[in-house]
Amino acid sequence: MTIERVPMTREGYENLMAQLNRMQNSEMIEIATRIADARALGDLSENAEYHAAREDQGMLQARVDALKDKLARALIVDMSSLPSDKVVFGARVVIKDLDSGEEETYEFVGPGDEDYDNNKILSSSPRGQALLGKKCGDMVSFKVPKGTLRYEVKEISFP
Repeated sequence: MTIERVPMTREGYENLMAQLNRMQNSEMIEIATRIADARALGDLSENAEYHAAREDQGMLQARVDALKDKLARALIVDMSSLPSDKVVFGARVVIKDLDSGEEETYEFVGPGDEDYDNNKILSSSPRGQALLGKKCGDMVSFKVPKGTLRYEVKEISFP
């Protein structure tokens, strides 16, 4: 059985650690207080506040467990050791949509660094997976629910 590593920058790792810390040391304590307060109200069988707080606790615990798993599988990537002529984790890529002619720029990041408003996408996303390993001038196409997207890699740089 091989463990699927999750590539991320040191900054992304630190962001995820901060999220985990906040969940465990702030949000979980708030929920425990809500449960205790609801328990004090009496009969638990018809206590909506108690059941809602317990449900929130379960959902938060699931998020904590998923985040711990991701951090345990983290692979901190040394950006200076990556090839500069291919699309790899950490690259900024300019691609041209072969159907519309529009150019788009994406930066390939790991969990914790994604920011879709600023075109920082996960390298594990469908678009990221299709572009990884490509060089300038390469054509790539991949299927999405709306059909097939076709791109040409125009430029590769590193921020």
